[in-house]
Amino acid sequence: MRLGIVADVHCDAGLLAVAAAEMTAAGVDEILLAGDAHYEYRFSNEVTEVIREYGMRYIAGNHELRLMGPTGERARSAPHVRRSNLEFVAGIPVSLDTVVDGRRLLMVHGCPWPPYDRYLNSDDPDFRQCGELGADILIMGHTHVPVCKRVGQTLVINPSSLGKSLDPAGFGLMSYALLDTASEEVTMVRRPKPEIS
Repeated sequence: MRLGIVADVHCDAGLLAVAAAEMTAAGVDEILLAGDAHYEYRFSNEVTEVIREYGMRYIAGNHELRLMGPTGERARSAPHVRRSNLEFVAGIPVSLDTVVDGRRLLMVHGCPWPPYDRYLNSDDPDFRQCGELGADILIMGHTHVPVCKRVGQTLVINPSSLGKSLDPAGFGLMSYALLDTASEEVTMVRRPKPEIS
């Protein structure tokens, strides 16, 4: 199975639509979104509708948790917010634990253990614990830094932020990942953002 992997969209519906179209053209069977499609202070109908159009499996990031919590009431109550989109986002899980091609795939937004909103970078000594979760594939977001690294038996993938990469090798690039789950071959797509009218 071929998966497209994206994270940290932060309300950029145009870029998400471009990435989803590219991933679909590349032959992915499914697109996974590892959280933070929205901002904690802004709900995007357009982003939600791209997610729904492509049938993405989508989990909540720290921004969704705040957006859907008490501090997000004003953003959720804005006149432009469509109720069906709000109900869709309210129903998303905080993690995905599934089996694909006989491999256990775990997707979380931040750290896979408490505190869940911790920024867990690959140079953190605790990163090695990613290999102790019993997952064959671990997908993460949150840090906005791309990672493709094997830790023990676990392949850890962070596609970076779709359009707000913090990778020292190239800030602000468009970034997502393609994964062949049978071979565990990962292609990191990182390029300048296209002009979107």
